[in-house]
Amino acid sequence: MTNAEKYDTLFMTNFKLTKDQLPGLKYRAIPLWDSMGHMTLMEEVEDTFDISIDTPDVLSFSSYEKGMEILRKYGVSI
Repeated sequence: MTNAEKYDTLFMTNFKLTKDQLPGLKYRAIPLWDSMGHMTLMEEVEDTFDISIDTPDVLSFSSYEKGMEILRKYGVSI
């Protein structure tokens, strides 16, 4: 499984979405991506990609696309 597929799977599993619903998805745009859902997602992103995301980046992880940008910052190719 590629990193992009892993990333998509995290969103689809945590937020009960299909792949076509991911582009343009923003924090709090759906009920499951609330503050608790966000922290669960961050934990799973860290575990999946074996990284530790700094607090400012956790806070700025505000959309599906922004998350990819942040992961690249940590050396994860998406």
